[in-house]
Amino acid sequence: MEGVNLPFSREEYAGRLAAVRAAMAERGIDTLVASDPSNMAWLTGYDGWSFYTFQAVIVGPEGDPVWWGRGMDAAGARRTVWMGAEDIIGYADHLVQNPQAHPMGDLARRLAERGLDRGRIGVEMDNYYYSAAAHAALAAALPGAALVDATGLVNWRRAVKSPAEIDLIRRAARIVERMHAVIRETAEPGMPKNVLVAEILKAGVLGADGQWGDYPAIVPMAPSGADATAPHLTWDDRPLRRGEATFFEIAGVCRRYHAPQSRTLFLGEPPAKYRRAEEAVLEATAAALAVARPGATCGEVADAFNGTLNRLGFEKDSRCGYSIGLSYPPDWGERTMSLRSSDRTVLRPGMVFHFMPALWLDDGGIEITEPILIGEGGAETLCTTPAELCVKH
Repeated sequence: MEGVNLPFSREEYAGRLAAVRAAMAERGIDTLVASDPSNMAWLTGYDGWSFYTFQAVIVGPEGDPVWWGRGMDAAGARRTVWMGAEDIIGYADHLVQNPQAHPMGDLARRLAERGLDRGRIGVEMDNYYYSAAAHAALAAALPGAALVDATGLVNWRRAVKSPAEIDLIRRAARIVERMHAVIRETAEPGMPKNVLVAEILKAGVLGADGQWGDYPAIVPMAPSGADATAPHLTWDDRPLRRGEATFFEIAGVCRRYHAPQSRTLFLGEPPAKYRRAEEAVLEATAAALAVARPGATCGEVADAFNGTLNRLGFEKDSRCGYSIGLSYPPDWGERTMSLRSSDRTVLRPGMVFHFMPALWLDDGGIEITEPILIGEGGAETLCTTPAELCVKH
């Protein structure tokens, strides 16, 4: 649409649409209903905090995609998508969070109006935004169609990033570097945790190198001491304490593209076991990144990491990374590739991962993680933040 500030060219969106239609044809899917907001944005540019209500992008066998969602959010679609007004459909507000009437009935009617209520209709059954009730309501309203699972169909088309996407991730990397610099500069014993997190969030929104910062799909993870034995705790108002480790798992974000990175802060002199863990993580990371090149598999990268870590006396029983890119809450992962032994996905240039070699010890945690890009010659670490335990005496 005229006047819309799209993050990518019309040609790039056209290429994405063609790739999705080719995948639909391979699976025998006539019409796709994509409800994951990351997939909606990737296909159309739509960008709004409206994913708490039902919405979708409809991809038929031909023509432009159709944005469908809450009526008041159609205005946001007109400001962010590349399609024309005729391909933006809003439903009535009495359907919002109403136990007596589900929006999927409206979606079925809209599909019928466009002749898309027959054949095999793909829906993203395993994502955060498409409920069991939504599926039941849509199936009941489309008796002439077969609803089939299309989870991951769009996600996998996003696996290899375009040069324009990589540019946005590089900008996000500059932002997370600045966020970690603020932690190093600001944190001190006695500082309430929420005050420090406020400074981190401020830095993320202010951005870096002239680039403003977008909101992250995950809020800062910032547990200290015994709380840091768990991976996903956030913050409270307790003061930072000397003799205690705090890890910060945060992300810089540029136009919804994420660069997550974690570092661990220790106030005072770290115990010997933290230094041993630091050395083991860094050596295992180097071994993994040496393997992470085109033609290798995700599993081979994980095996290189875990084999080195185990040799040095440590174990990690969770994956050591996952694909990243464009995302919305509640997760900045792409829900495709994982760096684990069982994942045989072959690495290709343009893939981007959060390499996540975190360790949780008996009295705390240590995270020294990196956003990495698979290039023609191997893995590129996208940030310059010092890869070390951050110690402030």
